[in-house]
Amino acid sequence: MDLHAWITQQADRAELTGRRVTLMPENSNRAISGTVTDVSHGADGLRFSVAQRGVETVTDAATLRRCEADRRILARHRLDPDRAHHPNDATACQGCGTTCDGDWPVTENLNDCPELLDLAHAHGITPDTLAGLDRPQAPEPTPTTGRLGLACILATPPITTSDVPEALRGPNWRPAPDPEGPRHGPHRNRQPAPATDRSRHQGLFLRQLWL
Repeated sequence: MDLHAWITQQADRAELTGRRVTLMPENSNRAISGTVTDVSHGADGLRFSVAQRGVETVTDAATLRRCEADRRILARHRLDPDRAHHPNDATACQGCGTTCDGDWPVTENLNDCPELLDLAHAHGITPDTLAGLDRPQAPEPTPTTGRLGLACILATPPITTSDVPEALRGPNWRPAPDPEGPRHGPHRNRQPAPATDRSRHQGLFLRQLWL
């Protein structure tokens, strides 16, 4: 149970305790009417302790309004169900929003939400109780082999020197042959790149070695 669930339980208890209710037990055809003295959460839902006599019904409008305000805050400051599988946002508070650039949550873990911590303080949480609550955990990353499949390899377009921006081309740059064939006419119509001083020097050096 995390901080959000703990506050929800306290709001349920504060809202229902002291109210007159009529319950129909599962294994009985006889309804039970009385005043709720305690509320708890079980695996099958809410559990009530009801006193049929000796306990006066309490109708506190201020308490009901406070519980309604708590539920409104809880509805905003919660985990985002649409980001449950995201490693960075799965534990974040949706109500706290993101940073100015929109790339990182303001409150990375729901249990650290300032709004929820204030609500918990109003419901009497203690440091020991807060420390014992479960903290939302991000999902485990999906293991990968680190290898590209054949479909990914075939879908990758070929990269040639003709794709290099003009600002990054050096003095000896010239386009490499296109692996898909000529795009602007046959190769014989292309003019050879002019020889540079370096290529002339290399040619003279190789000719001297040959001689």
